[in-house]
Amino acid sequence: MGKEKIKICDEFYDIMPPEYRELVDSATYGKEGRGWKDVGVAKELIEEHSLCAGCPESIAFRYVLACLPNPEDTVMVGSTGCTSLVFPHVAVHNIHSLFGNQNAVASGLKRALAHRFPGKIKDVVVLAGDGATVDIGLDMTLQSWFRQEKFVTICFDNELYANTGGQESGLMQKGFVSKMAPAGKKFDKVKLPEIAQESGCHYVATLTVSKPNRVEKAIRQAVLIAREVGPTYIQLYTPCILEIGKQAMEGLQEMRDSEGPNERFAFKEYISEEAKAYLASLEKEKKPAAISSTQA
Repeated sequence: MGKEKIKICDEFYDIMPPEYRELVDSATYGKEGRGWKDVGVAKELIEEHSLCAGCPESIAFRYVLACLPNPEDTVMVGSTGCTSLVFPHVAVHNIHSLFGNQNAVASGLKRALAHRFPGKIKDVVVLAGDGATVDIGLDMTLQSWFRQEKFVTICFDNELYANTGGQESGLMQKGFVSKMAPAGKKFDKVKLPEIAQESGCHYVATLTVSKPNRVEKAIRQAVLIAREVGPTYIQLYTPCILEIGKQAMEGLQEMRDSEGPNERFAFKEYISEEAKAYLASLEKEKKPAAISSTQA
């Protein structure tokens, strides 16, 4: 949804809703260096949302949208869950898939876009919860990685089925007790980042959304590598404060506590050799451009 596509005809500008005029006038589409610092300023970065007050997913959603390098030519594929409540508020093309088949939908979409728009960048980003990614949709998640489909998979990991009452998911911590899992989790958290690496992902990152700079770098690298090299995976801790018994203002601290040394969400990053070479080539291309802009 580039600015050239949402431009208002001069004759109709005065009768358009003020919210739409503001969106057109101040959207970050096409802006060099757009990023997380635009959150709270740019209207299209989820000015309002329908999630719970203080929900870390709302923070994560804003950062993801702000850090997409090419939002006007990006299509996001979501799945049933709390994230599906936000997509209607998102000013980026998106598809709502059935529970768990988001990576299958994204596979067909990415191929169709490459055929329909040859030579044009069209990024596809999957965004789903842990239930859709590692439980119900694990087969389709893995198969897209095995086939080396060139899109990003982002998992909002809240370590349970938050949208339906707190059932146990494969990414729940061992021993954790929730409303719909009163006996507690009997086995360790599934090591999906390690599985992603072994399944052919060229970039894998595990982190929380407490540090926006880190999230921005991870999202950008994942999208850029997926364009040219192959599948990428990011696992973001977005705790459900209601289901873990936290107050609305405690989500940020919960994430910080979970990313300390030796904690389950301590920052980890894997980059394949092919992806490293590609990122190095991009950096090499940037230097002449930066020098010429400085001289100008």
